[in-house]
Amino acid sequence: MYLKVFINIIVERSSTTIHVEVHSKTNEVSHYEHVFQSTKLTEEIYEYITSHISESPYYYISFLDTSHEQGALPSCDKNKLSQYQDLSTTEYRCINKSWTTYTSKTDLYELEKKYEDIGIDFIFSPFVVLTKFFKDKIDKNLAMFVLIEDSSLSLAVFENSELLFAEHLDMEVDLESENMALDDLEDEKDFELELDDEGIVLDDMDVDDELEDFSDIEDLDSLEDIDEFSEGKDLEEELYENEVRENTTETPESDDSHFNEDYQRFSLIQNAFNHFYKDTRYESKFIENIYIADNTHVSNDLKRYLEEEMFLNTYIRTVDLGAEICELAKEELGL
Repeated sequence: MYLKVFINIIVERSSTTIHVEVHSKTNEVSHYEHVFQSTKLTEEIYEYITSHISESPYYYISFLDTSHEQGALPSCDKNKLSQYQDLSTTEYRCINKSWTTYTSKTDLYELEKKYEDIGIDFIFSPFVVLTKFFKDKIDKNLAMFVLIEDSSLSLAVFENSELLFAEHLDMEVDLESENMALDDLEDEKDFELELDDEGIVLDDMDVDDELEDFSDIEDLDSLEDIDEFSEGKDLEEELYENEVRENTTETPESDDSHFNEDYQRFSLIQNAFNHFYKDTRYESKFIENIYIADNTHVSNDLKRYLEEEMFLNTYIRTVDLGAEICELAKEELGL
């Protein structure tokens, strides 16, 4: 008799995206998405959310963790976890009885307080989003997988569904001048990067006391041979450059902005590789392939850097984070 309403919240550098899906018992009835130019729970955002949840007593609010103090570890054994991270001030959750996501209790409290007027049902880790999004690749391949958001990267190395390494890295942003300069650029130009001090932080799969257990992510199907990447969904990665070229008209200023940000993303990925290879706590293995879930429309420079400077086979897919989070919420509810 009642519809189910899914509200999915993504707080970015200077904006908040609300993705809404309305479902009947058997299928999707409608969906909406709106971007608000604020990272706070403004009256406008509050009214938009409540206007949708008033349609049904069955509504579910999900949030993507954007915490600075979050990550994933390649074990669920509490004794082994302490070798990687001090988890005494964090909430953490075991995923697939194999690896762990975590976030700080302080960030959880701040998020709960910020959204106390509407409540939050699910908080999803970007690492879980990444695993779900690349389920066709993770099962039978050794590769690095990266989720790119506008102000952070979540990176993970998987081999046959086993997590070997993970790291969550923030983009460097000058909050005072909102400028970022890179020393090795030939022509440096300032560009604004708006970032709200109160960007909220929280990890999804780590809220043991608040959320129900996340059901095991389904077995992942993948291609056995890396040479077959020209077929199926991999065509999307191969055509990514054409898609960007056709759908964006960039001014010289925006070109410089892309170059600056994508060079920094390249540097962060390079540093993550160095960490993975040199830190003896991790089972280091040589990586030839990198898969990127892109939520920002990165320029082709990033792909070029990774291929020419690090000799990585680079595949990029555009990701709709609102839709991906909604899928995880539905899976959590067994729908």
